[in-house]
Amino acid sequence: MVDESSQKIIIRPPVVVVLGHVDHGKTSLLDIIRKTKVADKETGGITQHIGAYEILHQGKKITFIDTPGHEAFSATRSRGAKVADVAVLVVAADEGVKVQTKEAISHIKKENIPIIVALNKIDKPEANAQKVIRELSQEDILAEQIGGKVPCLQVSAKTGQGVPELLELILLVADMENLKADVSKPAEGVIIEANLNSFKGPIVTLILRNGALKAGDIIGTDSGFGKIKKLENYNGEKVEEALPGLPAVVLGFEEVPSVGEEIKIFPDLDSAKLNVKKREKTIPDIHPSEEQERKILNLIIKADFVGSIDAVEHMLKAIPHEKISIRIIRSEVGDVSEADVKTAKGANAKIVGFRVKTSQSVKNLAERDGIRIVIFDIIYELVQSIRGLMEKMLEPEITKQNLGRLRVIAVFKTERTRQTIGGKVVEGEIKKGAQAEIIRNEEKIGTGRLVNLQRNKKDIDKVIRGDECGLLFDSTLSLQEGDYLGFYTEERKRGELE
Repeated sequence: MVDESSQKIIIRPPVVVVLGHVDHGKTSLLDIIRKTKVADKETGGITQHIGAYEILHQGKKITFIDTPGHEAFSATRSRGAKVADVAVLVVAADEGVKVQTKEAISHIKKENIPIIVALNKIDKPEANAQKVIRELSQEDILAEQIGGKVPCLQVSAKTGQGVPELLELILLVADMENLKADVSKPAEGVIIEANLNSFKGPIVTLILRNGALKAGDIIGTDSGFGKIKKLENYNGEKVEEALPGLPAVVLGFEEVPSVGEEIKIFPDLDSAKLNVKKREKTIPDIHPSEEQERKILNLIIKADFVGSIDAVEHMLKAIPHEKISIRIIRSEVGDVSEADVKTAKGANAKIVGFRVKTSQSVKNLAERDGIRIVIFDIIYELVQSIRGLMEKMLEPEITKQNLGRLRVIAVFKTERTRQTIGGKVVEGEIKKGAQAEIIRNEEKIGTGRLVNLQRNKKDIDKVIRGDECGLLFDSTLSLQEGDYLGFYTEERKRGELE
């Protein structure tokens, strides 16, 4: 630490964001770096929210932010890039550049931070590093191997190959960036993740750029505030103060703040409360327009983390809404509560949860009030369920297929709504069970249904053009000689959103 006049300048650890396509090995790479196993705990092998981790290499600390690779977490990845000093782009050497790879490159370029490419899975027989380097060059990422300036290392999260070299390179880049912080300044930083614990209340993960935090400080953002009760490191261990560049967990917020917000220090709780701005709904574009009223699916969304809510809402935007609209009545972190059930009853809403719990008392209340609660651990399944609910609300699509036309040549018997008639097929074919339009003097006057069909006094399934036949016909109208019957079938198909 160096004292420059009234400042207290320190060299802070670099904050490294790990980006890349789903299943390219980002979390596995962090696992081997941290010598722990986080990937095994993730549902479906996908990291569901940002996690910040601190490691020690050659006596120096490095903070890693692990960002999800799933396309639903685009906003989360973007936030990760905004707080990082160095970006590690993980690309599977056996697969190459994919959709989220390109998206990650876009975020990195936008934030203008140094990039290191880690060609993972290099131990696989089908790995082709040169092919991936060529694909990256098409995205304007020019590796040192082809005369560019971007370091490109071959690594294996499975064997550990190249990992020490990657950490050394990160520290080298950090030295070149000359990362410093003034701990004498009021604390400045960004919320990385936030969730609601049923026992501890709001739990907020943040990373400081300047200043320091300690218990008792009044902290606030645009959407939340509180007095710090306790500070923890990424392992959940109590710490006396939080310093720049290192992940810190804060307990004491009165409500869960939004992820990506800047934190500030206030002299008192009243000042922090005045700073809070009213939250806006995040999906206004999928509400029905005034010009075109549509059916509406009302939803209450509950999730484990703020980042998860962002991801769910991001995926809901991708569902076509031309026929059915989604209205989000409430979206919050935390388990499903009795208040959610009561709100759902009043708003005729469905409750959808992502990695949250529902107590038995809440389940009982929901069952009594006829409220549906569905909980998911996989975001794909959640979105598909909502899509299914929307499709059930659509009117079935009815397609009409014209079959043939018959001229009534005789009316033999009439009983209530049924008549026995004789006729001749003048066009197409006629099938038993088909519906018909009754045409008299070239005008449609009613409809009916063919109950039975006979030819030569034998039951048959169909007759064709030129055949004469007997029919048992059901209709509220009485047929006359000379009438025409236009037969057709209808197919009812479940409505689709697109």
